[in-house]
Amino acid sequence: MKYNIKNVIAIAIILISQGITAQFYVGVQTGIGNIQSDVKGTSAGHRLGGAVKAGYIYSLTNHIGIGTGLEFAQYKQDVFLNNPSSTLTTNEVDITGSAFVYTTTTSNYKEKQTLHALQIPLFLQYKTNINKGIDFNFRAGAKYFLPVNYKIEATADYVNGTGYYPDVNLKIDDLPEYGFGVQSNYSASGEYKTKGVIMSSFELGFTFEMGAKNALYAAMFLENGYGSILDQDKNESYIGYNPTSVSNREANGLYSTDKNAEIRPVAFGATLGWNF
Repeated sequence: MKYNIKNVIAIAIILISQGITAQFYVGVQTGIGNIQSDVKGTSAGHRLGGAVKAGYIYSLTNHIGIGTGLEFAQYKQDVFLNNPSSTLTTNEVDITGSAFVYTTTTSNYKEKQTLHALQIPLFLQYKTNINKGIDFNFRAGAKYFLPVNYKIEATADYVNGTGYYPDVNLKIDDLPEYGFGVQSNYSASGEYKTKGVIMSSFELGFTFEMGAKNALYAAMFLENGYGSILDQDKNESYIGYNPTSVSNREANGLYSTDKNAEIRPVAFGATLGWNF
């Protein structure tokens, strides 16, 4: 499914033009920020994520409003292979242009992932007074999730890369000057190529009046991405082949091993904001 960011921006501009009569807000949200993956043989450890945001809500009626804004989000997680000693194969081409099967074996491979993204929300809000100075709020809508960068820091006890040339039935496992052999204490950084996706967004909470125009907002939120944020056209070895050395192998990342993988952001937690 394709999403037109121009439509989202156009709606946001229309709302901004009405901002003089809107209620503005700033806030932060924190909780579990998970980058879910369907890449086989991998697991991820959950870590805290968060976002800062600002925007406004334009009232359509006493109970209904429509809101938009801008948010900056951060996701962090550790990803590793289910089997501490794992072997994966990919098709590569050496420095002479000959094709071969590249086999990568690692021990205790792990990558620390950090994803930064801009989010443009568009939501409907329902609110109703439940007590003096206290309103119940429910927000539902969508966000355009645009990754700014998706970086990885990869480490392993060792990396062993071997090559097999099926045309001549030749296996090479110890030729360092051509990139075949063992490297100990592997460490490298890399970055995934990304694209924007749409997220659904829900919030359930309360506002507490703090003055004539000011209020404290507290809520629980749930966000779920649709479609993959990964943007690549071929499968790659999670540790790249270096045709001239067993050192300085690129960290392509575990998610690069499947170009059709669905990598999507999911987050839930608490929001704290100030309306004015």
